[in-house]
Amino acid sequence: MTTAIRDSPMLLVRETDGVAIDLAPLQGLWTVDQYLKLTDHTHCLVEFSDGTLEVLPMPMQRHQMILAFLYRVFFAFLHPRGGLVLFAPLRLQVSPAVFREPDLLLLLRADDPRAQNRYWLGADLVLEVVSEDDPERDTVDKVRDYAGAGIPEYWIVNPQDETITLLSLTDNAYTPLGVFRRGDQVTSALLEGFSMSVDEAFSAS
Repeated sequence: MTTAIRDSPMLLVRETDGVAIDLAPLQGLWTVDQYLKLTDHTHCLVEFSDGTLEVLPMPMQRHQMILAFLYRVFFAFLHPRGGLVLFAPLRLQVSPAVFREPDLLLLLRADDPRAQNRYWLGADLVLEVVSEDDPERDTVDKVRDYAGAGIPEYWIVNPQDETITLLSLTDNAYTPLGVFRRGDQVTSALLEGFSMSVDEAFSAS
C-alpha cells in the first residue's frame, strides 16, 4: 500500500512485511512544511532536524507500560492544578528547524498559548523513555535540543539500567538534579509537592 502526501511528491510505502520509507535521496533537503505534511498523514513517529528526517522505532510493550504509568501519575498531579500533560505522537518545535516527539510533554497551565493544535511551541517539562536502538538520541541529542528550546526540566527514564535522571535548566544548559534508582522517590524542582516511586515506575512493565 502506498500513502501519497497531499500536493507533494513524497511517498510513504507500507509493505506487507513491514514499513519501507526511503528517505536517503532527500535527507538534508526536507523543508519544515514537507515534514509537517508528511507527519500529518502518517502514524509513524518522525523527528526533524535541519532538513533530515528520522523515523523512530515502534515502541515495545515495556516502554509503553512505563509510559502509561508515568502519564497517569503526571495527570493525577497536574489536572487538579490546571496543568496539561500529553503523550506521543505530538510534535514539539524546539527551534525553527527542529521538531521532536517527546514521550511525555506538559505545561503548568492548560491555557498556555504554546499548546497549539498542530504542534506545541514549547513545554515546561518533557520526558523521554530511552529507546534501546539509539540511547544517545535521548541522553545526548535531546539534552542539547531541549536545553536550547528553554524547557525548564527534562526527565530521562532508562529501562535498561532502571534509572530516572532529572535535568534542570540553568543559564541555558541543563544541570543534574539527581539520578534516581529503585528504592528512591523522585521529586521535581518544577512541580512543587510532586513525588513518585521509582519502583512503581519500573514495576509497571
